[in-house]
Order: sequence, then C-alpha cells, then structure tokens
Amino acid sequence: MPRQGSDSGFVVAQVSAERRLRRILRRLHGLFQVFSLRVRFGNVGKVTRKTFNLSTIEKRPFCRSSSMQDAKEMKDAAIDPAGPIHVGGNRHSRRGSTSLQPYTEISTVLIERRKDEASVPWAHLRLPPFPQVAIRVLQLANKENVQLHQLSDLISSDAAFASEVLTIANSLLYAPRFPASSVLQAIAVLGANNLQGMCLTVGVRAYLGKTLSHPAMRGLWHHNLACALIAEQLASTGFMDKDIAYTSGVLHDIGRFALAVIRPKEYADLLATHGGTALSILEGERALFGWDHCEVGRQLIVDWKLPCDFETIVSEHHSPQRTDGFWGMAELIKVSCRMADAAGFAAFAGCETTPYPELLDELPARERRLFHSEKEALVCEVANKIHALECV
Repeated sequence: MPRQGSDSGFVVAQVSAERRLRRILRRLHGLFQVFSLRVRFGNVGKVTRKTFNLSTIEKRPFCRSSSMQDAKEMKDAAIDPAGPIHVGGNRHSRRGSTSLQPYTEISTVLIERRKDEASVPWAHLRLPPFPQVAIRVLQLANKENVQLHQLSDLISSDAAFASEVLTIANSLLYAPRFPASSVLQAIAVLGANNLQGMCLTVGVRAYLGKTLSHPAMRGLWHHNLACALIAEQLASTGFMDKDIAYTSGVLHDIGRFALAVIRPKEYADLLATHGGTALSILEGERALFGWDHCEVGRQLIVDWKLPCDFETIVSEHHSPQRTDGFWGMAELIKVSCRMADAAGFAAFAGCETTPYPELLDELPARERRLFHSEKEALVCEVANKIHALECV
C-alpha cells in the first residue's frame, strides 16, 4: 500500500502541472486575440515577434472564469478539429476535416464574443501624460462661481505654459484692444470660457511636441484647429456658446493626438497612406493600436473628469447626423469636422469629403442663412486664423 507521503507528492505534482497548463492556455488565448486582429484586417503576413509581446499578454488583467472558458474552447477545438464552431449563434460544421483549421475560425469566435470590448487593455497603451495645467483649467473653468484669481494662479504655476498663454492672448487671433501684461488681465479680458480653449490649444501643441514636424501630423493639427474655428463661427451664428464650441472643436480629435504620441511614425504612415471616408480610418487604428481615436478620446475625457457632454462629442463626432432635427453641440461639431475636411483641412490626405453645399443643407435655417455661403470665404478666414496662431 503506497505511503501517505507519496500520495501527497503526487497530488502536488498534479496541481503544479495543472497550473502550468493554465498558464500555457492563457498565453495561447492572448496570442489568438492578437492574431485575430491581424486576420480581421488582412495583415496576417506582417505578424512579427514584436506583435506577440508575451510579457505584456501575461500581465493583462482578465476575468478568470471567462478566460478559462475561452481556453477550454480553444483546447477543445485543437483536440477535435471536426467539432462544430459557433459564430454569432449559428453552427458551422467542418465536414471532412482531418487537421486543425486556420486560426481564422477560432479568431472569429473571439471577435464575436468581444466585439464590444477593446482588444488591448487601456493601461497597456501607456499614454504620455497630458499637460496637467491644461486639464486643471478645463476642470476648474467648468465649476460654478470660479474665481478669476484661481485660474490665474493655476496657469502661473507653470511659467512656460503661462508665457505661451499670454503670447496667444496678445496675438492676432484674439486681437485685444490693449495687450495683456499678466495672465489675470488676459483672463479678465477674454473670459474663463475663452481661456479653456486657449489653454487646451497650448496643451495639445505642447503634447505633440516634435511630432508636429511631420507633414501628416501637421495636417492633423490644422484639421483640429479648423474644426474648432468653424465650430466657433457656427455657434456665433446661432444661440450656442462660441467659446465652448471652440473648446469642443479642439477636444474632438484628442484621441488622434494620443495615438500620434504613442507611435508617431506608424500613425503618420497610416494618415499618409489611408484613403476613404473619415470614418473608415477607425478600422486601421484598431488594427494598429487595438483602439480607435474615438474610443481613446472618450476614455481620456472620463479619466480627466470633464463634463459628460464632451464625452459624447469626442466619441460620436463621426456618427451620422440625427434625423429628428435636434441641433446641439455634438451635432455642431459633426458638421464642423466635415466642413474642415471640405475646406481643405482634412485629417488625412486621402480623406473623402462631402460637398460644401450638402453640409450647408444640414444646418438649421438661422445658421444656414448667416454662415458663409461660399466655401472660398470660409477657407480664407480659417487659413488666416491658423496662420496667426502658428506665427506665435
């Protein structure tokens, strides 16, 4: 009769083996997820060792029960190649199969199960920090009864940032009657809401840094400024706050800037080579990063604890216009973004644009009557303002 010590040693060895098996299956689960993205976007031939970053996959957070269930399904599929695969509730049999099918079938299962989830954990994007002064100004300016000296003290806490804000406040873009000699004086003249957009502009430009030297990134920056300036003009023709509209326009593509800072060369290449509608580039972004710029922008707004109205604007600016006639800030930004494209300030060179007259038809009657009826006049005004800002 075996000794008790031998039995316990056997049990320990069995548990250790099971743990190793679980680790292997989790690793395979991560590999299949990454590979599924490559298969989905037709880029299988470019899978490299860098793509399969095993250390990153092993550290990713996951639900134990769901991950083990996925691993069990993949294990069963590998053991029984002739077994059925479920895709979206439909059963597809693989008759006559004698070997393991391509990864595309298992990948399809994983994609369908997680089509509403990001393929890469948010923390793994490793975004560089955005200038904190700009974020704090956005947060503070949205509070009721904020004191001007509070905003002034906050901006002045960063000497370089304060100098940039003061320079822009005295530029031709704002053309003050009397030059401001202090941040507090600039705030008193321009107002707290105007200050939000100004500080955000300074923050984004500082965030991009040297990446602005690339033509594709500079075009992206011009698109963002053009959208903000057009939104400001559209709001002034109606009954919306033009300063909030400008801030919303600068924020609408904040996700693009985050992606550009993570991998500037790869994202610049995507912007330079992609062709199609503004919406179509989202798939290329997901293939490259696991997130698109709308998803990234929305998460940044949540992390920065900004008003939820900005969250809608950032995440839905490529969505179709509403058909119920409602006209709000989100709808204004949608039109402004496409007007920027049509005016020659597209986010990427191969962007397909909507004819300007069709965009005018989407405006409410008052805005359509008071806004630029000719595209050339809009192009000239926006280009002059962008030039004034870049001369600072």
